[in-house]
Amino acid sequence: MLKLSLLMALLALSLGTAYAGPQQEKMATCNKDAAALKGDARKSFMSGCLKKDVAPAAPITQQDKMKQCNKDATGKKGDERKAFMSSCLKKTT
Repeated sequence: MLKLSLLMALLALSLGTAYAGPQQEKMATCNKDAAALKGDARKSFMSGCLKKDVAPAAPITQQDKMKQCNKDATGKKGDERKAFMSSCLKKTT
């Protein structure tokens, strides 16, 4: 009886580990896609993304991209800021 219990416990553990792999991959993909989102927009996107079978591409608007680039450009001035903003806004993510 003890061997059976041990075998059942090992089987349950291995099934749990096998199931965690795809979920962790989905979490990583959704997290990457939501990199530019913040606050409630990020929470909403992550919730929807994790519930779906396939993680969709993040719906990043031009306005969201502008906000993120502007935040990342903090401290830059003049031509340096202009060049950074130009390259940042051209990125596809």
